[in-house]
Amino acid sequence: MDFVPDRLAYSKNDPDYRFIAVREPLRRPPLPGMEDDLELSVPAMEMPDRGWYKIRGIVTNRELPGDEVVRWYRERCGKGEEVHGVLKEDLAGGRLPSGQFGANAAWWAIAALAFNLNSAVKQLALGGQWVDKRLKAVRFALINLAGRVVCHARKLLIRLARGHPSFPLLAGAHRRIAALAHGPP
Repeated sequence: MDFVPDRLAYSKNDPDYRFIAVREPLRRPPLPGMEDDLELSVPAMEMPDRGWYKIRGIVTNRELPGDEVVRWYRERCGKGEEVHGVLKEDLAGGRLPSGQFGANAAWWAIAALAFNLNSAVKQLALGGQWVDKRLKAVRFALINLAGRVVCHARKLLIRLARGHPSFPLLAGAHRRIAALAHGPP
């Protein structure tokens, strides 16, 4: 990496945000005579006597040195596409219900809320191996269970078959949720 500004990269209007420009050499420079027809997925520029570079910008509020911010940014690369895929496929965000912008915006907001709730439940209640599972896996293991809903003594209960493999996971999640409701000791 040739250039990562660090000290001078803070915004005057909002000192909490920092703007980092990253300049990297292109692996394959354009063919001679094709510079004007250059179509890349990232902006590029030619520097005299140094060759072609791709340019990226990062806006951050992290207080790490510039090279560590760039490293962190690259490590999380692809997560945005994964989230977008889950929203579109698992939560029906890709099938908008209407031709009206407002209704579609509400549909997308509900899908985003469901995604955030799903992520919180996986991290706080299920934990362990369930944190990285897609919603489909959670749905088949925990949500689409055959059971009986019973109202007894002003409580809503779910009765599962004896020895159901999901029972220990559900009981542990119930304990963690109850602990969250009561707050820290």
